[in-house]
Amino acid sequence: QVQLVESGGGPIQAGGSLTLSCAASGYSYSRYCMGWFRRGSGPEREAVAGISPGSGTAYWADSVKGRFTISRDNAKNTLYLQMNNLKPEDNAMYYCAAAPFSGYCSRRDYGYNYWGQGTQVTVSS
Repeated sequence: QVQLVESGGGPIQAGGSLTLSCAASGYSYSRYCMGWFRRGSGPEREAVAGISPGSGTAYWADSVKGRFTISRDNAKNTLYLQMNNLKPEDNAMYYCAAAPFSGYCSRRDYGYNYWGQGTQVTVSS
């Protein structure tokens, strides 16, 4: 049974830092792209960052570049998102997701077939 379980969210003041984790099980984690997505107050889910099995990274949301760092530990089947200098516009439910790797990691959420339940990040000004 595939499971992706996010943790590490919570309330934080603007300028603060949080590290999200995503524990994966039930599939060949080291062969999958992993991504972080978020949904804020709007209806659409935004692609935040992705990482390949070999730890090649991509930051899809311009607003997080230089502030967020995605990483993975294939030995622990765990994905991370280090978030620094958090801003109120980072308020969102954050989801991790997994997609089979086929040469690159897409930012399109429909390519991801496994999803976690999400962890809420609430940034106050």
